[in-house]
Amino acid sequence: MRAGSKILGALALLLAGAAHAEDGYRLWLRAAVATPAAATITLRGDTRTLALARHELAASLPAGANVTLATSADPAVAALKLPFAPLGDEGYLIRPVTLNGQPTVLVAGNSDRGALYGAFALLRHLATGGTLATATLTSAPKVKLRVLNHWDNLDETVERGYAGDSLWDWWTLLDRIDPRYTDYARANASIGINGTVLNNVNAKADSLTPRYIAKAAALADVFRPWGIKVYLSARFSAPIELGGLKTADPRDRQVAAWWKAKADEIYRAIPDFGGFLVKANSEGQPGPRDYGASHADGANMLAAAVKPHGGIVMWRAFVYADTDPSDRAKQAYTEFKPLDGTFADNVLVQVKNGAIDFQPREPFHPLFGAMPKTPLMMEFQITKEYLGFATHLAYLGPLFQETLASATGRGKETVATVVDGSSEGHRLTGMAGVANIGRDRDWSGSTFNQANWYVFGRMAWDPTLTAEPIAREWAQQTFGTDARVVDTAVTMMMGSREAVVDYTGPLGLAHLMATGHHYGPGPWVDDLKRPEWNPAYYHKADRQGIGFDRTKSGSDAIAQYASPIAKRLADPGTTPERELLWFHHVAWDRKMPSGRTLWEDLVAHYDRGVAYVGNMRSQWDGVRTLVDTERWQKTATYLAVQEREARWWRDASLTYWMSLNGRPLPASVAAPEHDLTWYKAVRFNYVPGHHD
Repeated sequence: MRAGSKILGALALLLAGAAHAEDGYRLWLRAAVATPAAATITLRGDTRTLALARHELAASLPAGANVTLATSADPAVAALKLPFAPLGDEGYLIRPVTLNGQPTVLVAGNSDRGALYGAFALLRHLATGGTLATATLTSAPKVKLRVLNHWDNLDETVERGYAGDSLWDWWTLLDRIDPRYTDYARANASIGINGTVLNNVNAKADSLTPRYIAKAAALADVFRPWGIKVYLSARFSAPIELGGLKTADPRDRQVAAWWKAKADEIYRAIPDFGGFLVKANSEGQPGPRDYGASHADGANMLAAAVKPHGGIVMWRAFVYADTDPSDRAKQAYTEFKPLDGTFADNVLVQVKNGAIDFQPREPFHPLFGAMPKTPLMMEFQITKEYLGFATHLAYLGPLFQETLASATGRGKETVATVVDGSSEGHRLTGMAGVANIGRDRDWSGSTFNQANWYVFGRMAWDPTLTAEPIAREWAQQTFGTDARVVDTAVTMMMGSREAVVDYTGPLGLAHLMATGHHYGPGPWVDDLKRPEWNPAYYHKADRQGIGFDRTKSGSDAIAQYASPIAKRLADPGTTPERELLWFHHVAWDRKMPSGRTLWEDLVAHYDRGVAYVGNMRSQWDGVRTLVDTERWQKTATYLAVQEREARWWRDASLTYWMSLNGRPLPASVAAPEHDLTWYKAVRFNYVPGHHD
């Protein structure tokens, strides 16, 4: 059977929904399957991608609809003289037109990929209350590379994965092409994601052997008609491990030749291979600094290997090593800022949203706005390593929006304009999301976790979009258009991330989780080998106060921000309250804007976080009869888990802070259930997403 037939066959099985009606498998693509030939769809072109777009429309358009799928190169479409020029390679245009004397709704782009994205945009428009008569839509992505990073291992475990084993069945891949690979690609295409890094950034060299290149090529064949390229994480020491060389020094001609030959081998198997993602000199991973070379030396050597094929290198700026014990948050800026302008033109430096590590709240990374000569690629974490794994409802749209909307202090520049290239005119741009996808039937571990995959795709397409409208369109496509359900879901979602911040690390506290597996509270941990491994390193709490002093009197990390931002952050009175303890060590009795002391405010935040989860449970109970039993019950079960664990976080944290500050709880505040000894004694093994 031809690959195209396999794709369409798998898609037909999905749309039939035979075995599992409401288990979350269909994600946000739940439009009712129309009867055959209910709509008239004219296909002007003959590509696999256009055929997929037609199949999507045929399955969901209402009876009587008349739609034409085409590209701008079609002579009849070109004669309409529509504004295709601003759309680039992937944008779409949808509008009612008269084509060859017949009225129709045109869905078109400059490429078949644009037409595919347009087909999904039309279906989204209809699923969220629009009509064909009002279908006048135009959009082009503001970011070129919109990529999922899978932290999937070759043994099919997933680092920080909370939705089961890896989606990639590496053992049987080639012999069996799982239909889920097609369904995965279809879901990504529906939200504009156009790239997938198949393997963990903590890479094994084996990923670059012929056996695994062939497996990656098989996935690339599935993904290609959906507009998705595959990428691989490359282990920097592969020339030693696979090539038998004595060094991986990027300045060594033999090393460069090895990588060029390896790139040529990959491109013979995958002609549209996207390129490499690299984690180097971080958490024990090998890198160019092992040889006295720079990150630019390493990135540029790999970039030269893939450039003849049109490939790119995404070089991560997450450099977590014991090189600046004064403040871990300063390290990436210290290492990368001096290299601005030295990277090859097919290199993106991939920067996490904050300077530590995907905490529930971090100020935006100071590298954004500090490297104007270098394209910086945003890295968000979709999987909720620090936000309750799969069982806590935490919608990440507000986190993404908060970061992207942050002003860098350089004129009108925001993090979003750095990422989309508009502030400095960069044409190579990108946004990466660490995937939350696994082999669980509902893909992401819970229904509401699917919203984080969805919002990442939508904001990667356009970083200026905001969280609430995206939450609403996701809820309408996921649960239907009953306003009672949609309004409830959106209300729950929009405050859910802030609730996690409140019960785990309010007012700028961060990195307070238990060691290794990151499950549950551990603010007391202070005996690990390296200072920055310890939660106590990050909060600096003592009898007098709490918080990390990053002013001139402390680590001076504030100086890494542009002058207007640094000036505001230098004063506790002008520092945003939500980031106060990130930048300042503050006395427990400091008066806060609320009129309470810092200690009283801190307690109030913990209580507010727990109360929000209780309110979400009540709200979800109110729509029990309006949501299918399977998805309602799993969500209700997980909300109960979340409330229990939110109380655990609150009680353990307050007990520990009281052991340091000697202060009582404010009047009428409930005491923690146990003493500090009890909370310190809690231990867990075999926690999801953590593999020793």
